Amino acid sequence: MTISTTTILNSYSGNGSTTAFAYTFPINTTSEITVIERSATGTETVKSEGTGSTNYGIADNGASGGTITMVTAPASGTTLLIRRNTSFTQETDYVANDPFPAETHEDALDKLQMQNQELEEELNRSLKISRTNSMTSTEFTTSASDRASKVLAFDSSGELSVTQELGTFKGSDATVTTAAYVQRDIIKSTTAAQLNNVYINVADSVVGDSLTDTDHFALLLDAKSAADSATAAATSATASASSATASASSASTASSHKDTATTKASEAASSATAAASSATAAASSATSAAASLDSFDDTYLGSKSSAPSVDNDGNSLATGALYFNSSAGNLNVWSGSAWVAIQADTDVKVSISSNDTTPNFLLSKLTAGTGISLAETNDGSNETITITNTGEDPTALAIALG
Repeated sequence: MTISTTTILNSYSGNGSTTAFAYTFPINTTSEITVIERSATGTETVKSEGTGSTNYGIADNGASGGTITMVTAPASGTTLLIRRNTSFTQETDYVANDPFPAETHEDALDKLQMQNQELEEELNRSLKISRTNSMTSTEFTTSASDRASKVLAFDSSGELSVTQELGTFKGSDATVTTAAYVQRDIIKSTTAAQLNNVYINVADSVVGDSLTDTDHFALLLDAKSAADSATAAATSATASASSATASASSASTASSHKDTATTKASEAASSATAAASSATAAASSATSAAASLDSFDDTYLGSKSSAPSVDNDGNSLATGALYFNSSAGNLNVWSGSAWVAIQADTDVKVSISSNDTTPNFLLSKLTAGTGISLAETNDGSNETITITNTGEDPTALAIALG
């Protein structure tokens, strides 16, 4: 016989009715056939030749193959594998000076070829490095007990290593456990004091042990502390928003004391209100709320006994910044180079400039419109401007800053 095919196995899908399955390769004996049934879940069962309910019969037709007849038809979803499994024995014996036994010799060569084909099929199903790759050693010496429940990996040099341990999630349990656990079991706590904390078993434990017992469990994830921190951050953000709203209200009230400062104070109040609204919207984020409050705090510096030279964070003053002078009892605005007091008196006089020592200084800041005349008195001290309507329309009065 010659070996004219490299096929050593045939695979079929079960349908619950077919029982006869052909194999298309030669065998030396029917005992060198292996029949394996694989279930839909991956469970493999090796069948045996015989008449039992789970076994099979075989009819060999020589070099062309033969037929396997199952006693029970493989169910739908299962796979039936028929594989040659040649024994690794050498039974050919040559007698000295006898005629050359051609048939016997050919049978021995056929058996060797069958073994080679089966070995190649197994090698093709093995993990291997490529022909252009290299590895110092494909062996590892870790004992069975030391590599139990661990992962086969590669070390920093790319060599085989058995170091990584596996953990198994066992679901939820109370602080006082209701089940026994073994090393590397992972458990999530349902108790309020440790709610959603994740623990790993470091030493076999019994029912009734505590997840907080550090001799048997280690904390992997402190979810409870994280949740508490998030709640505290949200509370702080809400408090910051309330404080910002109160500050905005105070700035708005102060701005109403002087008509001239109404626009700037209103803008500051609007900015403060917007900052407060942003802080409220960001109550879930302490960082965002703090940033909004800091932005407002840089604009309205609060009540101080003397003029500040920097803002509340120690940074340069921003143009338009406000503070209330508790000593003088007035609101002040930063012009970009100096603090300007926003003041009011019973005569509703407006202090346009603090430079009252230069003659005509105030007059040079005003421009008379059509039908308007301006006259300055008290040059060089407390200047006074007299505005006279010289035109025909007594209601026409226009003043423009110089």
